[in-house]
Amino acid sequence: MSQVTVSIKKLPNLKELPLPSYATLDSAGLDLMAAIEEPITLNPLERRAVPTGIAIALPKGFEAQVRPRSGLALKHGISVPNAPGTIDADYRGEVCAILINLSNEPFVIERGMRIAQMVIAQHSQADWNIVETLDETARGASGFGSTGVSAKQAA
Repeated sequence: MSQVTVSIKKLPNLKELPLPSYATLDSAGLDLMAAIEEPITLNPLERRAVPTGIAIALPKGFEAQVRPRSGLALKHGISVPNAPGTIDADYRGEVCAILINLSNEPFVIERGMRIAQMVIAQHSQADWNIVETLDETARGASGFGSTGVSAKQAA
């Protein structure tokens, strides 16, 4: 596991809430909390950008990915519709988690609730090499389920 130093700014709405942190020693994602003053009711199929009370400055070549929390997704149908949501290295605004309620019941987001997770990841930028043909592979252009959904179908 490698570490990278990320500058973080506490925004006024963070107040007494802790900075994002890893739940366990081997966690990939930092828990993001709702830095809201009043509860937000997220109705079925409704989407909202929920503030987290932080702004970050990532080093060049890194991104922050905002992802759903598995417990909220499984138990309440709360997800991140653009998962993973990308925070670019040159963005300096407040980190928000875009949440969607995919359940049939309203869901209430409270101040300090862990609403999403953020993974810091290194990335590359593409340098296009225009060619007339691509190298051949066994799969070729087959996609969209062409490998099946079970080992038996793929054989």
